[in-house]
Formats: sequence, C-alpha cells, structure tokens
Amino acid sequence: MPSSKYPSPPFDAELQPVLDAILESFSPSLHPEDIPALRAAKLTPGPEELVQDRPVTHTEHIVPGPAGDLTVSVFARSDHNSARPALFFTHVGGLIFGDRFNGIAPLMDHVEELDLVAVTVEYRLAPEHPSPAAVEDSYAALKWTAEHAAELGIDPDRIITAGASAGGGLAAALALMARDNNGPAVAGQMLMYPVLDDRDETVSTHQNDGIGVWDRTSNLTGWNAALGERRGTTQVSIYEAPARATDLSHLPPAYIEVGSNEVFRDESVVYATGIWAAGGAADLHVWAGGFHLFGQFAPDTAISRAARDTRTNWLRRTFQL
Repeated sequence: MPSSKYPSPPFDAELQPVLDAILESFSPSLHPEDIPALRAAKLTPGPEELVQDRPVTHTEHIVPGPAGDLTVSVFARSDHNSARPALFFTHVGGLIFGDRFNGIAPLMDHVEELDLVAVTVEYRLAPEHPSPAAVEDSYAALKWTAEHAAELGIDPDRIITAGASAGGGLAAALALMARDNNGPAVAGQMLMYPVLDDRDETVSTHQNDGIGVWDRTSNLTGWNAALGERRGTTQVSIYEAPARATDLSHLPPAYIEVGSNEVFRDESVVYATGIWAAGGAADLHVWAGGFHLFGQFAPDTAISRAARDTRTNWLRRTFQL
C-alpha cells in the first residue's frame, strides 16, 4: 500500500480501468526471482509487427562493442533518400529484461510522420552484466551510428538520444557521456519516464510503493541488479545514475515526460530543474494521473494522445522540421 504519509494522487479516469486490467496478470512489485519469468514472457513485438503496413523498412547491423559484437536495428521510411534527423533509442526493461524493440513502438509514428531514422541497440542486461555494461554498450553503438551516418541516411548533427524507463536513464547518460568525451554530437535528449536516481528516496517513490506499474520494489530490484552493493553509495557514477550529476551545463535540449503517479516523477522534476539552473533548455511534462509507461499501455486514451502530440511538437521544434 502507498505510504500514509504521502497519499497518492488519483489516477486518470480513463487510465484506471486499463491499470486494473494490467494488474490482473502483472504485479506492481517485481523481485529478483521474477526476472526469469519476465524474460521468458513475450512482451516485445518483433520488427515485422512494429512495421506492419507502414512505409517503413527495418535493417539489422552487427557493430563492435566494448565486450563483443552488438546488434543494432535501424528503422527508416522506405522512401528515405537523404540525410535526416535520427533518434538513437535505448529500450525499456529496468536494465534487467527486454530487447532492443521493447518500448520503441511509439517512435514508429515519428519515423513515418517526420521521416526520422530510429536506431536501437541490444545492450547487455544485469545482473549477469552489471553496470556500466548497458551504458557502455549504448555509447559504443551511438558512436557507431554517428560514424556511419552517411550510409544510414542520417544527418550526424541531428541525432537525439531517446529512451523510455531504464532506457530514458541511459539516454540521459549518453548525453552526459557525449558532452564529457567530446562527442559524438547530440542534438537533444528525449527522456520518457526516465530512471535517473538509484538512491530511491523521493516522495513519489514512496507514493508508488505497492501500486501502479513498476513500483518502488521493482525499482530497487532493477537498481540492485545493476549496481549491487554500490547502490545508494558514493561509488555510483553520473553515467550509471544521471541524477548523481552536479553539473548539468552544456547539455543538449531535453524533453522529459513522466506521469504524476509513478516512482520517477520527482527525479524527473529535479533533473529538469538542474538543467534550467545550469542555463540549459528542458521541456518538462508531468501528466496528471499517468502511471509508468501509460502512453505505451494505453496509447488510445486522451492523455496518451496529448503526450504523443506534445512530444511530436518538441521534435519538430528541435529538428526544425
């Protein structure tokens, strides 16, 4: 149950029945022993299902990573024939499950409507491959994308890091890494429901303890798998948990979206505030009544359509489309 000290805001009326249906077969609280079942479940559409009848093509590439080859998928319009902006996507899965297609479905609209290229990487998962494996794999794939921009039909000066949930945290980390390592150039960071802070001490994490999707227990399960005994200590780097960064200057424009009813609300607000305090640009959208990943679980609701339109408008402004 949520903390009596911090009562939870109400869920959006249209989302509540969707959440009820989800929780009939999916517990809000996931433990380490649940990881094998999560991985075994068919939670991710394949590329054919993602593309369906869209005028979009999918290609697969094997690229060098820090510990071996990485698989990267590229989605682009079938009539794509010029250097266009790109979204470099890091996937959903709490750092412990999922594959490169998990959570990328909303980006197919952007690929089709805006003629963007979407690139997504199969990064290593914890606990078998603890942090910083995921971010190191993702950074290697980002560099490969920039280096091969011409053959991929990408404008190397217009690449945005994008991700949802744990992938949102990785997208923020990649912007920090690119800043601190002199590239590759990152034109923006699109952070959807981002997992940013391993310390798990905010009001919103206590409000979402035992309720919703991916509650406080699930969050700790993911962070503990990735960081082990380092979680919550001073031994965690800003690239593993971007909320640890004390200098958020010289970062590309950020788009941050989050629900009011999820663990990651407060850390998202703090991160946006830090960017503003450093003189940077951040669009922050806290959607009232939204649970974690509401836009993916309930894409046809009014709140999800509004979030999608807002994100699309930000992409148009950022890419000057």
